[in-house]
Order: sequence, then structure tokens, then C-alpha cells
Amino acid sequence: MLRVRVIPCLLLSNGGLVKTVKFDNAKYVGDPINAVKIFNEKEVDELLFLDIGATAEGRPPDFGLIEEIASEAFMPFGYGGGVSTADDVEKLIRLGVEKVVLNSAAVENPDLISVASKLVGRQSVLLAMDVKKSVFGRYEVVSRNAKKRSGINPVEWARRAEEAGAGEIILNSVDCDGVMAGYDIKLLKSVTSAVSIPVVAVGGAGSIGDFRAAVVEGGASAVAAGSLFVFYGKHRAVLITYPEYSELEEYLETE
Repeated sequence: MLRVRVIPCLLLSNGGLVKTVKFDNAKYVGDPINAVKIFNEKEVDELLFLDIGATAEGRPPDFGLIEEIASEAFMPFGYGGGVSTADDVEKLIRLGVEKVVLNSAAVENPDLISVASKLVGRQSVLLAMDVKKSVFGRYEVVSRNAKKRSGINPVEWARRAEEAGAGEIILNSVDCDGVMAGYDIKLLKSVTSAVSIPVVAVGGAGSIGDFRAAVVEGGASAVAAGSLFVFYGKHRAVLITYPEYSELEEYLETE
């Protein structure tokens, strides 16, 4: 088993899989159930599903689709998107989701983190933090698919989330999303050095070497990627895949 988790991060919209670039221009890349079957065959340890359509449309999670994913997935998976109440959290856990991801609703109602943590346990509550850099180079937490500015500093928000009961942080750079030019190591390091809970780097991976940089230079406990696992070649042809463990081990040593 790999010492560092390498997690496919799959975006959902209208029941299908999509991929974005800097949170815009969503491109359809396939059926989520087919993707789960492929990742089953690849023996992936963990999956992450984020429903960007639910957030944009202001609707709750698609519980029917989530139940279908849970019935097909051989591995644990996390889910986020449209989760705004304690009832949502509890229902997702009952359906088989191992980790519930809070994002926009937590920014607007930070108490949801502590309520969810007490309800289902810290280990099952993740905070997804979307961060965008201003023209002056200042990092800021954004929400609602990066359409809404919060004025919150990501380091401050990470600390508050840990104190409230989040068991893990998913740190996503909006500026790096889908670009495949590497993670924002400066942002990653600032957050990982401020908290003691695991931080998952996402947004920007274009190669396995980027995974190593996120861990060694950025201090990430785990890495996630989307484009790297759904596109192939310079023309970005859709090909859902996952590296061989031997290939990953060249960069991420096992214990």
C-alpha cells in the first residue's frame, strides 16, 4: 500500500462526469459509474466525487446517484456538493459515503463543521477549501464554484476548520485547476504548516512528479488529481486511467 494516498478527484454535473479549467468550461468526460468500474479494476484505494452542479444550482446532493456509486465502488469514497445540513451529512453516511466534504455551506455557516463532526465523527468530515489569488498576489478563500469571494485567508480558515472538528482539508487552487502545470506549492506549504490534520493537495497535477513535489515540498499528506486521470495526450482525449503502483512507487516510497 502506498504511504501517500493518490486519489482521483471526479467532478459531477447533471449526473455526468465533467472536467474544468480554472473552474470554468466544464467538459463532459463520461459516466461516473463506468469510471468507478475502471477504478475498481485499477485497484484505486480511494475516490473523491465533487458535484459542482449541485452547488451552482443550489440543490441538495443527488442521493440516488450517490447510492448507485456506493453500490459499485470497491473502495472508500468521499462526496461533496450541495451538502448544507446535518441531515444531508447523516444521509450520505448511511448511503455508504465514508467522508463527507463541506465547502460553500461551511464558509457561510462554520458551525456546520462542528455539528457534522459531532454527528458522524471527525474522521468523516472534510473541509474543501477553494483558494484564488488576487491580482496583488493575496490568497483568498472563495465559494460557490469560485464565484463568491469570502475575504477569508486560507491559513486562518484552515485553523478554524481544524478547531471546529474537520478531520481533513482538501486544498484546491482555482488558478491551477485543470492547467496541469503543477500544484501551488507556496499555498500548500502555508496551510500544511498551520494545521496538524491531513491536507490533500488538488488542482494542477500534470505528472506523477507533481505528486512528489506536493508531498516533499508542500507537506501534503495525500494528493488528488482530475485531468491527469481522465485525459490523455496534448489534445486531451478522454481516457480514464490510473498509474501502476510500481510507477507511483518510483516517486512515492512505501513504508
